[in-house]
Amino acid sequence: MNITLITGLSGSGKSVALHVLEDHGLYCVDNLPVGVLPPLVTDLQAQGQRRVAIGIDVRSGDSLASLPAEVERLRSAGFDVRVLYLEANDETLVTRFSETRRRHPLSDGSLTLEECLKREREILERVGELGHRIDTSRLSANALRQRVLEVVGVDGSQLTLLFESFAFKHGLPRDADLVFDVRCLPNPHYDPRLRPLTGRDSEVVAFLEAEPEVARMLAHIRGFVADWLPSYVRDNRSYLTVAVGCTGGQHRSVYLVEQLARAFDDRLRVLKRHRELA
Repeated sequence: MNITLITGLSGSGKSVALHVLEDHGLYCVDNLPVGVLPPLVTDLQAQGQRRVAIGIDVRSGDSLASLPAEVERLRSAGFDVRVLYLEANDETLVTRFSETRRRHPLSDGSLTLEECLKREREILERVGELGHRIDTSRLSANALRQRVLEVVGVDGSQLTLLFESFAFKHGLPRDADLVFDVRCLPNPHYDPRLRPLTGRDSEVVAFLEAEPEVARMLAHIRGFVADWLPSYVRDNRSYLTVAVGCTGGQHRSVYLVEQLARAFDDRLRVLKRHRELA
């Protein structure tokens, strides 16, 4: 049985994730106390359920501390368990709570919303280490649905390699496992003809391929990922995100992500994403 645990910060989009999985045929349960997880899994397996999504978060209270051990027991028992941890920055979460006018689960009348969020991050710190993190700060609901389906739709026994381009001026991707800074490379932005184009356009590709430094950087990143990929596979990772950043996330990082995705496409499942172009 395939089990997807949806967890993370309040207001980060866990309900959106559960709803899209339910719409795609998974048996979904929300707000499950951790202590109920083992008997629920046993019961659902007896019913013949093959794909299940379960929401577990800070509403579980003190029992949340036992979640890492329960996940390990299920995996040792042969279950394919995938954990999705959704998060967002405080500014985004405060805005979402303000728009929905919902009360934070940890609110007791004495804590501000910012204090609740800080406390929640502390409680969930170990839970966030269990699986794949998705930062929803800059994602629309539709984009989040697509991201969740990408992750859950893969075979948990095979590592999926995601290459993502981004702009440093908009912050680091919070879900990145490896980050490479390519701002030192020649920048097509300063050529008026190339400025409106992207790293996927042939003119920009020709410009970057004519620069020896770009070829060296590409070779070094490709070699680093290739050298360490077996270690991540042995670590039972189901997802590895490699982020490549430049100043605007439009030219250099996009070009390198396209080339890296092509270089690894023949050996395992590869996804690519251009954060700023989206």
